[in-house]
Amino acid sequence: MYEIIYSGVEQNKDYEETIKKVIEKCFKEEKIEKTKLIVTITLTVPENIRQINKQYRKIDKETDVLSFPMFEKEELENKIANKEFQTEDILGDIIISIEQVKKQAEEYEHSFERELSYMVVHGFYHLMGYDHIKEEDKEEMRKKEDKILTELKITREK
Repeated sequence: MYEIIYSGVEQNKDYEETIKKVIEKCFKEEKIEKTKLIVTITLTVPENIRQINKQYRKIDKETDVLSFPMFEKEELENKIANKEFQTEDILGDIIISIEQVKKQAEEYEHSFERELSYMVVHGFYHLMGYDHIKEEDKEEMRKKEDKILTELKITREK
C-alpha cells in the first residue's frame, strides 16, 4: 500500500503513524484498499525537494510537497474499475519537505500532525489524477481532502 523513504530526515515513528492512518483512509475512501497499488512517500529536506522541483518541473525553489502520478485520471479509473491491479503496481510518488511542514504548521497555527496529514492527502489526490488549476477541479479536490481529514478527526486546532 505504501513505502516511506527518509532522505536527509531521521526516521520518526510519529510521522509513520500519521502517514499510515491517512494513506489507509485514502485507499479505503477511494475503494482501492484491495488493490496492490503502492505509494512511495519520501520525507526529505528543503535542498532535496528544491533539486527535484528544478529537475522535473523547471522551478528552482523549495516547495512543501511534490507528487508524481504514474497514471492519468481516466486511465487509473478504468484500471480500478476493471480490477487490473492484481499484482503490485506503483500509483506514484509523494515527496514531502518535513522542514516546510513544520514552518507551515506554525504559520497556519495548527499542529504538525495536521499539516503532515494534509500534505499526504493532497499528494495522494494528485496521484489519483486530481488537480487544482481550474477552480471547479480545486473545489472537488478540496472536498475529498477535507472529508478524509474530518473523518480522521485531524483538525486545524493545535
